[in-house]
Amino acid sequence: MTKITFIGAGSLEFTSDLVRDILTFPQLEDAQISLMDINAERLEFAKQTVTKLIDAGKYPATVSATLDRVEAIRGADVVLTTILSGSVEVWRHDIEIPKKYGVDINVGDTRGPSGIFRFLRTLPPMLEIVRDMEKYCPNAVLLNYTNPMAMLCGALQRQTTIPVTGLCHSVQGVARRLAGWIGASYSDVNFECAGINHQAWYLKYEVKGQDGYPLIHKAITENPKVYNEEPVTNEIYLALGYYVTESSGHNSEYNWWFRKRSDLIEKYCTHATGWNPGEYAFNVKRYSERETSWKDIIRKQLSTPLTQEDLQRGQEYAAHIINALTGGDVYKFNGNVPNTKLITNLPEGACVEIPVYVDKAGFHPIHVGTLPPQCALLTQLSCGIEEMAITAALTGDPVMVYRAICHDPLTASVLSLAEIRQMTNELFAQHKDYLPQFRTHKV
Repeated sequence: MTKITFIGAGSLEFTSDLVRDILTFPQLEDAQISLMDINAERLEFAKQTVTKLIDAGKYPATVSATLDRVEAIRGADVVLTTILSGSVEVWRHDIEIPKKYGVDINVGDTRGPSGIFRFLRTLPPMLEIVRDMEKYCPNAVLLNYTNPMAMLCGALQRQTTIPVTGLCHSVQGVARRLAGWIGASYSDVNFECAGINHQAWYLKYEVKGQDGYPLIHKAITENPKVYNEEPVTNEIYLALGYYVTESSGHNSEYNWWFRKRSDLIEKYCTHATGWNPGEYAFNVKRYSERETSWKDIIRKQLSTPLTQEDLQRGQEYAAHIINALTGGDVYKFNGNVPNTKLITNLPEGACVEIPVYVDKAGFHPIHVGTLPPQCALLTQLSCGIEEMAITAALTGDPVMVYRAICHDPLTASVLSLAEIRQMTNELFAQHKDYLPQFRTHKV
């Protein structure tokens, strides 16, 4: 019997989808599912949702729910984290304070000033989780879904002996999107993707063994609907020659090119068909509305019987990984792991996102070599900034946070060093109660 613990089980859709996928594997159908969250109401809904899946599939699995993290973790084989440090009323300032200074951020969960402060707030509870794992399930593996992925995984990987990898949907999500654009079946696609989270590059994209890039290029340059669906990532491809992971909304923040002037925001970041970057995606209004409507949605789902189709396996990496770790088929996925000369032109020890094989013996990352220089230069900058932020968080040095933000390309394209210092101080003042690791909250 495999014990699988969800920390942040109140992320109801994710928890439900992943448990559904886990239980489809014969050797995991008797799994002990342990749910933990700090929100008792969401936790109870999560338990009811998982119980419904178990009953519908007539699985011999069991489910428990607790507000006690130690109880949830004790004896676990795998721990999954999907946590959020602070409510909407906390993280909204990650975006609204920089915007006041002219740094127009769209999502703010990965890098830049918003992603860095999200990381600084989230690292203390994540460190508490791995410290508990060291005591109560020292042989377990941590699969992290919490953003900002690279900074959190990079910090944890140098602070614990617990095997840690981060999982993100963007690699397979963008690969599927590209397949749709060129009319290919995803099952016919083979790709190699490497870099860092949200900034990994499809170094190879083949369809039935043939190079798929000519078809991708033709779709982007000749089909306005395709171009307009993701104008930012399409422009990056046309400039650098390789397609990058994640959406245009995210990628518009990670460079100098698209959000530094109002006319550029209007041209590239307002009218796309696949997303709406004109107002930041995680806007307060939408999330506030969700806070008032989610209970009714879940109650309706709970009252609707599940069909056999509802129990079919989806696309979550983690279920396949857990199956492989417990002796099932070897599985290949893109994971976030320490760079041990795996990508030779990114910093040693940094958290990179590359192909990884997993089996009962653990994780086996694949050596990639060098990224193309035009892709490496942008990735090196992002990676270096993340490394500075990790150092700042682990040493409690607020000045290093300021220095990291100084090098953020979007921030630096619109603000002076003095203005960046002022903005950083305001962010520290706003979030100081969530940043116990810093000896001072002023730079």
